[in-house]
Amino acid sequence: MKAILSVCLIFLFLLSAASEAAAGELSQRLANFPRWEKITSVPSLPLEASPEGDLIYPDWMAGNWHLKSTLIDLAAPLAPDIVTPGFEGNRRQLNQPVSFPVRFVKEQLPITGLKFIPWIDTKLPVVVADRAFNSLNLARTYLGDRVLSVKVDPKSPNRQITLLKGNLQLVSIVTARATETTPDNQFITTEVFQQLFKGGSNPYFNSVESTTAYRKLSTSNPVIEADQVTAVYLSPQDPDYFKSGSQPVALYRYRLEFFPSDISATPKE
Repeated sequence: MKAILSVCLIFLFLLSAASEAAAGELSQRLANFPRWEKITSVPSLPLEASPEGDLIYPDWMAGNWHLKSTLIDLAAPLAPDIVTPGFEGNRRQLNQPVSFPVRFVKEQLPITGLKFIPWIDTKLPVVVADRAFNSLNLARTYLGDRVLSVKVDPKSPNRQITLLKGNLQLVSIVTARATETTPDNQFITTEVFQQLFKGGSNPYFNSVESTTAYRKLSTSNPVIEADQVTAVYLSPQDPDYFKSGSQPVALYRYRLEFFPSDISATPKE
C-alpha cells in the first residue's frame, strides 16, 4: 500500500508558488534520466506558504481533460543493495496505461505587491490545478474504494491528506518547487515533497521529487503531452539512509497525454 501510494499520488500534487529555475536546469535533469545523483536544489518554500501562492499554469492547460498516464521506464540505481518496497511490484505497471479525469481551472488570485496601487486590478484570472479533484481521481484509479477522500489544507495549499479505509492516512507536504519555460515552449515544473503514511503500526516517511515537462501539440488527439520523472529518496528513519547517501533509490518515468473531455462532475466522497 505504501509503495503504491508513494507513486500514484505524485504527479498531480502541484500546488504552490514556484520560482523560476536557472535556464535549462530542469530540462537537463529530465535528459539525465536515470542518472540522478542527488535531490534537486530548487528553492525551498516558506513553512507557511499562503493559499494565494498556487502554481500558475499556461492558459493552454485550462479545461477538463481525460488524462492517460503510462509508466514507460523505471530504475533502482542502488540495486541490488537497496531496493524500495514495492519496486518490483510496480514493474507490473510498465507500459500499462491508466486513465482518469483531471481539470485545470481559472481562478481569481491576488497579485501581491500591487495592493497600494488603486487603479491596478490586483486580482487576475490564472490557471491552477483542481488539486483535490485530480488527486482523488488518480488515487481511486489505483486503489479503488479504499480511498475515502482527498483534502487540501484550507490554510495552506502545500498540505494534502489522503484518507483511506482502516483509519489510514497519507500526508503530503510540498517543501520546494520551481518552473522553467524552454525555447521550444515546454512548460517544466519540479517539486520536492515529504510523505508521511500514518495509521499502521509503524508510520513511514520518505521524500519524493517530481519533474514534469508539458508541451502543447498541434493536434487535438491528444492536445498536450508530458514527460515526467519521479524520484523516491529514503527517509532518515530507514536503516539504509546513510548508505544511500543523497541518491534516489527508485526512479519512475511516465508519458502523460491529455485529451479534451466534457467531464466536470466532482467525484463522490
